[in-house]
Amino acid sequence: MSQALELERGIAQLKLDVAPEQQRKMLDYLALLQKWNRVYNLTAIRQPEQMVSHHLLDSLAVLPHLWPGRWLDVGCGAGLPGLVLALMRPEWTFTLLDSNSKKTSFVQQAVIQLELHNVSVCCVRVEEWQTGGKFDGIISRAFAETAEFAAQTRHLLAQEGRWVAMKGLPSNKELESLPANVRVERVIPLQVPGLDAARCLVILKAT
Repeated sequence: MSQALELERGIAQLKLDVAPEQQRKMLDYLALLQKWNRVYNLTAIRQPEQMVSHHLLDSLAVLPHLWPGRWLDVGCGAGLPGLVLALMRPEWTFTLLDSNSKKTSFVQQAVIQLELHNVSVCCVRVEEWQTGGKFDGIISRAFAETAEFAAQTRHLLAQEGRWVAMKGLPSNKELESLPANVRVERVIPLQVPGLDAARCLVILKAT
């Protein structure tokens, strides 16, 4: 099955409205990722047939559970989920942050190629980073344990903001280790087309 057909079918299963131009840009992103992956180790997923489900559909599955505003994708790696979300929500703003300069160089190139005007890229350790505006949402995919994720980004979260951690199935031990001033608001199970693994969103709120 072609990547285009797999993406189209996955979008239908997720019941999302994705314009043909947005789908084309997502496939352009995968082509760029495959090209850079030959030189740099940007992602462990190297098989083209796995990239649609593991990268694009995994990112798209979270979209219905997010909200408008300023978003930070921390530990963005090769730009996921931030680039996909920015493609889908041009009226929201996204900052993609990672401390690996090879990865942020790739993300910056992807931003240019995809003509994304709502994305900025930062190469810095998040715990050392200060910015003028706080974020309405801070999202991460496999950045750190949930407690560490919240602790390292707490200074960047707006007063009414939320953290969104993309996870497999978090253990009770992981969620019970959260600081006293952070609580789990919701755990949302996700079904990602083509991905034979448990996925969920853990949404956290500062108290």
